[in-house]
Formats: sequence, structure tokens, C-alpha cells
Amino acid sequence: MARDLAPVVKQSRRENFALHPKAHKYLIKKSGIPGQHGGSGRRLVNRKQYAIQLREKQKVRRLYGLLEKQFANLFKKSLKQKGQGGSNALSLLERRLDNAVYRAGFASSRQAARQLVSHKHLILNSRRVNIASITLKIGDKIQVRPQSQKNAYFKFLNDLSPAPAQLPNWLKINRDKLTFEVVALPIREDIPEEINEQLVVEYYSR
Repeated sequence: MARDLAPVVKQSRRENFALHPKAHKYLIKKSGIPGQHGGSGRRLVNRKQYAIQLREKQKVRRLYGLLEKQFANLFKKSLKQKGQGGSNALSLLERRLDNAVYRAGFASSRQAARQLVSHKHLILNSRRVNIASITLKIGDKIQVRPQSQKNAYFKFLNDLSPAPAQLPNWLKINRDKLTFEVVALPIREDIPEEINEQLVVEYYSR
């Protein structure tokens, strides 16, 4: 399975956005584009519109952990669907299996969620899966494999999980049974990260 192996903290500094929970403290300590000639890297006033769109595209792509071709195909697909292209794309990104595992609080990051999926710790609709990019739909049920529930990671899962108020409304989560179900499609208000999807739409509409 192809994945981006670039250092996440370095990527976070490039986008001036915490792409991983551990990146927050590093951005506080040291901001600016990494590299000898990075400078502050935050002067958007004189940037061309294309550059602004590109940086937003890179931020969102790296936030969800997709490669360029994967991300481009997803956005182009969303632009062909009915409704707003940006909202359609974010819905598809949110409904990726790895992201849903992260949103449900079963992993501390999307990278960790992707690892849980690839190691076959999860069951989707009574079938073991290891493809992180699966797009979930309403009615899909995900659970941790009974054998995996004995793992120390899942025994201390509550220590990693977000507060109940931070859990998304489009997922019905049962922490005791280590299961969750898709009960609705995610809407724009369900995404807490600061994203300007219209800039990404404009980038791919050129």
C-alpha cells in the first residue's frame, strides 16, 4: 500500500498546520517553512492565487494522508457529483475507513488508524478488511476483531480517546463493545479542522 513517508512535523511546518497531534508542540517552538531558506513563509498578501490554492490543497491532502494521484482522483470525482464539489470531497474523505476509525476515537491519529486497518484488526460488516481507503456508507458496521480486543492497546483505548463532545454525530460508537456504525453522512459542520475546500475546488477546476 503506497503512502507518504515524509516527516509529518516537517510537513506541518511547511503548511503551518498541525497535521498530527504531536506536531502542535513543534509548531509552537518553531514555525516557518523548513530548510535553510525557509524564512517565515507566512506572507500570503503577495502570493498569487494559484500558490494559495496549491498550499491549501497540499494541507488537506497531507491532513488525510493521501498521495497526490489518490487525492486528485477523489476531488475530480466529487466535482462530477450533484451538490457542492468541496462538500462532496470532504464527505468522501471523512468516510474513508481510516479516517472513520480516527474520528471514532479508536486511534490517536489517522496514521495510527491506517496501521490498525492494514494489520487487519478491524471487521467491516462481518468481514476482515485491510484497505484503509474503503469509502463507508450509511449502515456500515465496524468492530475490533475479538482476538485483537485482548491487545493491550485496546484495553487502554479510553486513555487515547477524545471527549464524548468531540465525537462526530455521523457515527454511533459503542466503546464497551469496541464497535461503531455509520448512521448518517458527514456534513461540513462535523469537520473541526480549519479547511477552505473552495480553494482546493478552484485548484482542480483550472
